[in-house]
Amino acid sequence: MCKRLKNKVAVITAAGRGIGKGIALKLSQEGANVIIVDLDVETAKTVSEEIEKSGVKSLFVKADVSNAGEVREMVDYTMREFGRIDILVNNAGINKPAFILDVTEEIWDLTMKVNLKSIFLCSKAVIPFMMEQKNGKIINISSISGKKGGTWLSPYCTSKFGVIGFTQSIARELAPFGINVNAVCPGIVFTPLWDDLAKVFSKKLHLPPEKVKEYYIDRIPLKRPAEVEDVANLVAFLCSDEASYITGQAINADGGEVM
Repeated sequence: MCKRLKNKVAVITAAGRGIGKGIALKLSQEGANVIIVDLDVETAKTVSEEIEKSGVKSLFVKADVSNAGEVREMVDYTMREFGRIDILVNNAGINKPAFILDVTEEIWDLTMKVNLKSIFLCSKAVIPFMMEQKNGKIINISSISGKKGGTWLSPYCTSKFGVIGFTQSIARELAPFGINVNAVCPGIVFTPLWDDLAKVFSKKLHLPPEKVKEYYIDRIPLKRPAEVEDVANLVAFLCSDEASYITGQAINADGGEVM
């Protein structure tokens, strides 16, 4: 099999589980050396060790990607070890559903910090090296909630709309340097994070927890949730030379839920 990302160096945030882990595994299968960034050292180490079995290099780094100092240390460490960064996947994110009057200032600030500020900080830290190389790929994980408002999701939607605006802005700024910047907008993906959300939505929708997933699947034209691999496959394509003419886009992976 032709490995589209052979010898590339990819940094992926929140890659210890869920969508981030799926992206890390997919990019390594395509030949990339992968840096697993996560606050949970044990999960990051486990993913990194799994990747190394496939014959590429992998490192794991503990970092709070909403902290500028820790982001700089993570990027400096990567540059010392590999000498370059070809791909950045900004995947870190949280969701704290609440009716607008129940959204506290703390929930709002934390959502913006993790979902939006982290993308700004990681991108800003990596961009100078990509500019020097005259190439690079930045993929920001947004959501279909970055394209439409959602009940009980005002902080989350605001942050994810922001991700798309940031993506379009820096895509224009970085195009002269050969850097492609795109966003991926997943729909429903039943990761461990979603299991926690289902409990919240169960109370709000007055449905048993086991019926919540059915409720959301029924709204999808393809009548199934996204698999982690569906998102990872799209990210891998956007990281490859095959997507060299695509920049500033926010591409849905949602089974047709948003058209």
